[in-house]
Amino acid sequence: MTEDFGNAGSRTHEYGARAKKAVQQARTQLAAQLGASAEELIFTSGATESNNIALLGMAPHGEQTGRRHIITSAIEHKAVLEPLEHLQSRGFEVDFLKPDQHGRISVEAVRERLRPDTLLVSLMHVNNETGVIQPVSELGRILRETSTYFHVDAAQGFAKLPQDLTAPIDLISISGHKIGAPKGIGALLVRRRGWDRLPLQPLMFGGGQERKLRPGTLPVPLIMGLAKAEEIFRKEHKQWLAGAQKFREQLLAGLASTRYHVNGDPEQSVPHILNLSFEGVDAEALIISLKGVAAVATGSACTSTSYTPSHVLTAMGLPDEIVSNGLRLSWLPSQVDGFEVGDLVAAVNQLQP
Repeated sequence: MTEDFGNAGSRTHEYGARAKKAVQQARTQLAAQLGASAEELIFTSGATESNNIALLGMAPHGEQTGRRHIITSAIEHKAVLEPLEHLQSRGFEVDFLKPDQHGRISVEAVRERLRPDTLLVSLMHVNNETGVIQPVSELGRILRETSTYFHVDAAQGFAKLPQDLTAPIDLISISGHKIGAPKGIGALLVRRRGWDRLPLQPLMFGGGQERKLRPGTLPVPLIMGLAKAEEIFRKEHKQWLAGAQKFREQLLAGLASTRYHVNGDPEQSVPHILNLSFEGVDAEALIISLKGVAAVATGSACTSTSYTPSHVLTAMGLPDEIVSNGLRLSWLPSQVDGFEVGDLVAAVNQLQP
């Protein structure tokens, strides 16, 4: 931010050349995490922007070819659901698949809805409220053999489940702050199909940066922060995985004296996200009682200002009491050092009849 202040788009002086070289190294490194080449990755402000570019940017091709059918799930993040609602207003037909009671979308459900005019399938990698892992790797291989493109919102899974995202997925959205990078930086992978580029159109114009898909001066310090965070995460991945799983086990063991329901498939979930409903306990009351002890929420941060029931738990077909009192807990191993599980247990026991 202070020493290397050059614009990566300036090629006529040393400062710009140095910034450009650093950005290219970061692009190569991040693309490699996805099993892709550097020219297939463009920088954005985060997964929300990446999702919008991916979904809305494919719409002109769908309109030109008469392929106006899109498949997604009812448990996607609002950054996917709302752009798709916009496409519905433009005449697109969107199938919102419901998950099973464990929060998972089946490969068979997607296959059954595929049609000759299906332009796109959009499915998240890891659900942000339940932590349930979706079968994106298998779907990527299946859809690669069709004319249907595949978009994955990987905000929660990037760098945490790296093997899944090296599958032949056409479009992958990532957010830096989910792995400790600065907020306001992310990327969109636009993977070629053989020699063919995806028929993706830009949403903004001016400058031609990022293969003309995302114009504007690149935020070099944020890009370098994203690259550094990915490097740290990659090197410490085994420790992170073990630490996150250890705390999950400690948390559930401590809560054994309470009456709770795990919302989501415990066998197909990431180790650092847990969604619980405590019998007879109002979630909002529990959040208030945990003030100063733990920062928890009833849903994702993007919808935490709303007190409407979780659309994810609702789509899973869970009972109203469980849906209305679902509590989302997530952590990094480094954040929970010194946390006393007993404080959470005590708060639950105080409220639980």
